[in-house]
Amino acid sequence: MTSPSRPRRVAVAGVALSDCGRVDQATSYALHAQAARRALADSGLDRSVIDGFASAGLGTLAPVEVAEYLGLRPRWVDSTSVGGSTWEVMAAHAADAITAGHANAVLLVYGSTARADIKAGRRTSNLSFGARGPLQFEVPYGHTLVAKYAMAARRHMHEYGTTLEQLAQVAVQARANAATNPDAMFRTPLTVDEVLAGPMIADPFTKLHCCLRSDGGCAVLLVAEEYVPDTAKTPVWVLGAGASVSHTTMSEWEDFTVSPAAESGRLAYEQAGLGPSDVDIAEIYDAFTYMTLVTLEDLGFCAKGEGGAFVEKGQLLREGELPTNTDGGGLSACHPGMRGLFLLVEAARQLRGEAGEGQVRKAGGRLPEVAIASGTGGWFCSSGTVLLGR
Repeated sequence: MTSPSRPRRVAVAGVALSDCGRVDQATSYALHAQAARRALADSGLDRSVIDGFASAGLGTLAPVEVAEYLGLRPRWVDSTSVGGSTWEVMAAHAADAITAGHANAVLLVYGSTARADIKAGRRTSNLSFGARGPLQFEVPYGHTLVAKYAMAARRHMHEYGTTLEQLAQVAVQARANAATNPDAMFRTPLTVDEVLAGPMIADPFTKLHCCLRSDGGCAVLLVAEEYVPDTAKTPVWVLGAGASVSHTTMSEWEDFTVSPAAESGRLAYEQAGLGPSDVDIAEIYDAFTYMTLVTLEDLGFCAKGEGGAFVEKGQLLREGELPTNTDGGGLSACHPGMRGLFLLVEAARQLRGEAGEGQVRKAGGRLPEVAIASGTGGWFCSSGTVLLGR
């Protein structure tokens, strides 16, 4: 039990992926259920302990509809939806709820058949999130999501001399990390020249600067420390978390070279009592190569403007100074829509030493002790950052 002077601690008790990649014969609901069952089995706990539930992106009344499908009746729910950072923000909310005693065990779950739906003609690709509200002033001019990221990347190149080759290195190193991940969609080695030679999507991004589109789901079970003695695996503790939002329209973004991760990261470090030098591995949202580069800067792993040089040295590789997106990330492993929860799954697996051939080992063969997971939503509109540790 906790004492009045010490907050209730929160642990990651179970993590799991559903079937991922090319999944043509499943619904999004089925992927939610598959991931949830696997995460619960990973934890060694009974489903009766779950009294909190977090879900977004599926159902008319998310997360009520998904909880009903899973046969859960939670007393605490969260349906926060802020794009790719949703799951880090939800994890922060869930940890706060558990610490405060509003819930004891919260299940975060996601699943999407984004790739299969397009292949089957059930939906089409979308160029924007809508044309109402503030977005009405941008959508008519073709200012798509990828174009916004591309424009931000160009600004960084202009301000700091970042090169296309340095951006391409993000994709090359993600692919190298994916090579030992049996669940990754693409594992064939990639070169900088191949990235640069691809078809142009939005200048300066060619196809391989952009994330893939896959099917898949995952789940994470967060529990109060009292449950840890009954879990099946070594606990991974939530050390700190932070969230931040920036803008909706690009005209309200003060500096295209600074993302809201600068604030969410600061808050997470402050809560954990840690800094960038304490982090062993990083799992960073990478819908586009520029996202990784600028987030590394904003989380303090290198100075502003030095992200290109940092990446160029191979620091993101499993054997690099800061192994990043160790499963291959959204650029090579999977990206079913909102990838933020996958970052937490991979971080927990690495800390527990369960990543197989893709396991990171630090000096002396030790396992990593601290991981950071940082999700980005919209076009750098929101950020959630979570620090995990053994």
